[in-house]
Amino acid sequence: MNDLINDRKKFNLVILGYSVIAVAIILFLVTLGTASIPLDDILRIVGKKIPFFGRYIDDSNIREAYKLIVLNLRFPRVIMAFIVGAGLASSGLIFQGVFRNPMADPYVLGVSSGAAFGATIVIILGINFTILSFSSVSIGAFIGAALTTLFVFTIASFHKSKSTTILLLTGIAISFFLSSFISLLMTLNRDLIENIFFWTMGSVSTATWDKVGSIIIGTIIGLAIFIYYSRELNIILTGESNAIALGVDVKRVRKTLLYTASFVSALAVSVSGIIGFVGLIVPHAVRLVIGADNRKLLPMTIVSGGIFLAISDGIARSIASPMEIPLGVITAFIGTPYFIFLLVRKRFR
Repeated sequence: MNDLINDRKKFNLVILGYSVIAVAIILFLVTLGTASIPLDDILRIVGKKIPFFGRYIDDSNIREAYKLIVLNLRFPRVIMAFIVGAGLASSGLIFQGVFRNPMADPYVLGVSSGAAFGATIVIILGINFTILSFSSVSIGAFIGAALTTLFVFTIASFHKSKSTTILLLTGIAISFFLSSFISLLMTLNRDLIENIFFWTMGSVSTATWDKVGSIIIGTIIGLAIFIYYSRELNIILTGESNAIALGVDVKRVRKTLLYTASFVSALAVSVSGIIGFVGLIVPHAVRLVIGADNRKLLPMTIVSGGIFLAISDGIARSIASPMEIPLGVITAFIGTPYFIFLLVRKRFR
């Protein structure tokens, strides 16, 4: 018992230290951009906004333009990238666990293709409005993702076995269908191809504090549900019959995790567009380091996913400055070699 407590304390210290590293990385990423702003100035600008502590910081000699860039442009963008990355990575881990398929990620249930379809429809129809800081395109993407996921669950439920394999195959089929339909719509609306294409390539360039506030609550609730069921997920992975014998309601846990993972990934995709490989490579990379215990794997994956996408965004906006490379391109460049590495590693083990 004491060993278990000590082990838990050690892991808590590890995740605390890792979180501190994540904060340091976030602050460094805020320095990246066309305008060169010293880290010291950024620390004072951010520190000035901390309650009670801020009164002891003097930022009077910092240019107002720097304050505007840091607080209204770069900082919310980095935080948005971190939240989206955390949501996509943790959802990918949940899908891999529930489907017992190492290649599963938020695309498997049609979440991303549904979001792309919803966004494409809004762009083509020229619908333009804002609700709670969400643009019409983001709202269309979320609705498309949610309806597609619901449709996949409904179609899969008609099969007698009702297995996760049937759900997986249904999601893949619907994803291919929607991707083909999007290509058709782009062909028929050539004047809007650029708008649709750049949305599907992914970006967090439109991030604002209002948008961050709108998605962070739903994401945190979803992540809390993942962590709450991490023990049950461990048991399910040992075998369904064993889990039932230990009192785990396998169907309820699976359904809860799948719906929650679909919601979290849909929320992320709705504000960032299609960003591939995050939900695939991050869980695998973390698993190689700390093992397969989801009670440890989930928190580390959440932080790692946030760091990975925040760094990817930093590269996207600075590698060819002042031009910006789509975020999905950067994750694909990083993700594809790692994906091949996983396949080769599995072949020769």
